[in-house]
Amino acid sequence: SGTSMDGVDASIIQSDGKSKYKAIFDRYFEYPKSIFKNLTTLRDKIKSSKDLKKHQKQIKSVEKEITIFHAKTVNETLKKTKTNVDFLGFHGQTIFHNAGEKITKQLGDGKLLSKLTKKKVVYDFRQNDLKNGGQGAPMTPIFHKLLAKKLNLKSVTFFNIGGIINETSIFDDGSLYAHDLGPGMCLVDKWIRKNSKKRYDDKGNIAKRGKINKKIFDKAVRNWMFTAETELRKSLDTREMELYFDDSSLNKLTLEDGAATLTAFTVESLAGILPSILGSHPPYHRFILCGGGRKNNFLFKSLDDVIGATELIDDYGVDGDFVESQAFAYLAIRA
Repeated sequence: SGTSMDGVDASIIQSDGKSKYKAIFDRYFEYPKSIFKNLTTLRDKIKSSKDLKKHQKQIKSVEKEITIFHAKTVNETLKKTKTNVDFLGFHGQTIFHNAGEKITKQLGDGKLLSKLTKKKVVYDFRQNDLKNGGQGAPMTPIFHKLLAKKLNLKSVTFFNIGGIINETSIFDDGSLYAHDLGPGMCLVDKWIRKNSKKRYDDKGNIAKRGKINKKIFDKAVRNWMFTAETELRKSLDTREMELYFDDSSLNKLTLEDGAATLTAFTVESLAGILPSILGSHPPYHRFILCGGGRKNNFLFKSLDDVIGATELIDDYGVDGDFVESQAFAYLAIRA
């Protein structure tokens, strides 16, 4: 379950945990309104690691609710397929992440999930990564590398556009680089939730009707480019991005103009730092979008206008809605 907090993606894959993988079954389960409300209310209270202790009681309550929902998705998925599933990879629901403090919190009780599904469960992926010298995010690069091999792509960058944008770049020599890059859909989603009854800008239609406020856009880009180099050295959290971008500057804008300005900023914050990451990449290098943000047509077109050679993972016969869930199944098998 990702930063949009809208539901759970469930995938069954078969793999040796190394070089082979086959997708078997994918399905999405939407959270009921009560869980979405409880989650977003809790997330908005967690501004620092101290708040994890302060709201411990509420965290436990929502965690139980989340785990029971995941158990239902697993049991329902198992009913739909005759596949004999050996074990589960359980990511949980991130409500706080700070690589500097080596603290990350995903709601989800692995032991309870195991009890409710009668399956072995692999979980705490991000905390385990932090303990072993990683930053807890991004977690999918090793799966992206497997995808590149499966799709016969030698020089490629995968952009996973969730709440945060992260990238995995793979080059001809087999080298791999991966970073969290900056805001994905988190700023736009927050703006839409705050100023309408919608949860997000469906297909980017709201932003498409708007006009970019040049003054706000230029200031935000200047500020971001000033901090981008240091930000690139650590994994990012949607809370950090929301605090970084003071959306009070948008208060006088219409819903459409605010969405257009934030979407343009998201595109520019990504495109502006690409040269420092990729250097001179070969002309046949491809940029492939994954994650929920790829469905934002306005963002996709804007990004393609700036960097070119942009494609969807779906164009390669891979369902872009389930790359993350398949990745965590793969990580569970590796574990």
